[in-house]
Amino acid sequence: MKARVSILDGNTFLVCDRRGDIEPSFDFPTGLFSFDTRFISTWLLTLNGQRLHALSIDDSMSYRTRFFLVPGEPTHYLDAKVSVIRSRSIGGSFDEELTLLNHSGQEVEFTLRLDIGADFADLFEIKHQRQKKGRTTPTVGENQLRLTYRREGFHREAVVDSSAPAEVDREGLTYRVRVGPHGEWTTQLQIATKIFGARGQDIRATLPLGGQRSVAAIHAEQNELIARAPKLGCDCQPLAGAYRRSLNDLAALRYESIALGVRLLAAGLPWFMTLFGRDSIFTSLQVLPFLPELVPPTIAMLAALQGSRVDDFRDEEPGKILHELRYGETAGFEEQPHSPYYGSADTTALFVILLDEYERWTGDAALVKQLEQSVRAALAWLDTYGDLLGTGYVWYLTRNPETGLQNQCWKDSWDSISYSDGRLPPFPRATCELQGYAYDAKLRGARLARTYWNDPAYADRLEREAAELKERFNRDFWIPKREYYALALDPDGRHVDSLSSNIGHLLWSGIVDESRAATIAGHLLGPRLFSGWGVRTLADDQGRYNPIGYHVGTVWPFDNSIIAWGLWKYGFREEAGQICEAMLSASRYFNGRLPEAFAGYERDLTDYPVEYPTACSPQAWSAGTPLLLLRVMLGLEPQGEHLIIDPAVPAGMGRVELLDIPGRWGRVDALGRSRGPRDQRHGR
Repeated sequence: MKARVSILDGNTFLVCDRRGDIEPSFDFPTGLFSFDTRFISTWLLTLNGQRLHALSIDDSMSYRTRFFLVPGEPTHYLDAKVSVIRSRSIGGSFDEELTLLNHSGQEVEFTLRLDIGADFADLFEIKHQRQKKGRTTPTVGENQLRLTYRREGFHREAVVDSSAPAEVDREGLTYRVRVGPHGEWTTQLQIATKIFGARGQDIRATLPLGGQRSVAAIHAEQNELIARAPKLGCDCQPLAGAYRRSLNDLAALRYESIALGVRLLAAGLPWFMTLFGRDSIFTSLQVLPFLPELVPPTIAMLAALQGSRVDDFRDEEPGKILHELRYGETAGFEEQPHSPYYGSADTTALFVILLDEYERWTGDAALVKQLEQSVRAALAWLDTYGDLLGTGYVWYLTRNPETGLQNQCWKDSWDSISYSDGRLPPFPRATCELQGYAYDAKLRGARLARTYWNDPAYADRLEREAAELKERFNRDFWIPKREYYALALDPDGRHVDSLSSNIGHLLWSGIVDESRAATIAGHLLGPRLFSGWGVRTLADDQGRYNPIGYHVGTVWPFDNSIIAWGLWKYGFREEAGQICEAMLSASRYFNGRLPEAFAGYERDLTDYPVEYPTACSPQAWSAGTPLLLLRVMLGLEPQGEHLIIDPAVPAGMGRVELLDIPGRWGRVDALGRSRGPRDQRHGR
């Protein structure tokens, strides 16, 4: 696997190789992307006909990178007579400065060539290797190359401008320059991406930020956001590094939505640089104690796009919360259903959970009152369209067998839900964590109804339904001989009996019977599920287990953060701390940036976490993981007008404290293991 370098500003991002070059690729999407379209697919620099090679790369900033390059093969680097610096940044447009340095004592003539191409591929066309149906036309201008793509009303452009004189042709730019002894030559390149609407103007121009931002503006905004976060004091360097990296990545992943013009968090680079219902909700839950102001735009956007009709193509149903929103060509021409797509069975309950958790932290009663009908519609979906078989459980079965998702739980790959022997169950399926989310949503909905909507009868009904669901679930999903909950029920009510990480989400939701909680905790930290680096998605003795299988044996940081939270809720402080330690230890090997997933090999076998080859990085809910782990370690829990502090800091972690936490009680200092007692409360 080739090493990749990325820079991003919201959902405009660039992925290249370690020379700074972009070459067409289907195995991993390199290029310049914005709003689901690849605007540059070739960006290849040569000097006197030779490729360049990197001496060093400065990629410490998410939106800016520098490459220090020399021509020739690595064996010929000694006493290079010329070098090139590529300095690039991104902020709506993509800017690159090329600096050519002559290290010899005489004037030299150089030919610098930049090959440029644009395939305007939709991300789904890259993933599924589909051919384009429109036409790309290059137009040569003075020091400018304009690449235009049209397919009926779909119109995109990439415009490349050079500050220095260049020979421009339909495939790139050539510079013939003379550089004096120990001199240098520089040119500025700007690539503007244009997304045209029906009226022939860039549809981003009407947004508050206008689609274009300077590096200084990006830097200032990110620093301002980070400055609002609580201050971490600790003796654990991996925790300090992961915390800072997470805040940087979350700031960089914010983008401006075309739909409502609000700032949202993109789910992850490169495949998921858009709004995802599930990812956005879980990330919001993770960041709540740290940056609560990031959450309302997501809640408002999900409510605004809540399902209102039955649409088989989009898996839309009244009250249902979306799965994914796309802006690209395949969505526009309905070759994919993502405009938006509603193929998630969990987002609807999670939406209710998020709104309640947000109010518990912030006291924002106005938003709760404003969204009353959205919450009622979501809760109604659980008992109607969500309960496909009328059994009182949430099931899923896509209405769109051609382009819809088969699995509509968080493990949404095709083979993620299986019996212990590896067979795949028929549809519909009712995975266990969906029932936990529904249980939690009903209880939280009851609290909102009683406290803010003046509807105690509705609250009583929801609480009664939640109690019945918990009793039914603990009867129907429990596998007595194996002493864990089934991964799912099949349509005949049989157990899909794999041992999986999903049972940790049950602890988080509170649906686990107290008498069984210790057994579940034992499985989660036992050798079949726990690798030493974290809880695997599937136990290592199951039929489909694969340590490098996407949802069948890898370790997902987000998954582990929810599991740690669930363990803490049931009082398993040591076990929660063990997962926190494992995740933070793993983060050291990723420079503080936890990826989407990594391999499930035993810690003793590899001594370091093995990369998953196509993992998104940065990814929002992985970036949010250190924040939630920190919440678990400090034991932060809002309870009415108070913030409860009940630490679960792992042994050996040393001092961990968080200062200036925002919330309904004002901004408070929550002191950790070495500074504060257990069950400490802060009032207003």
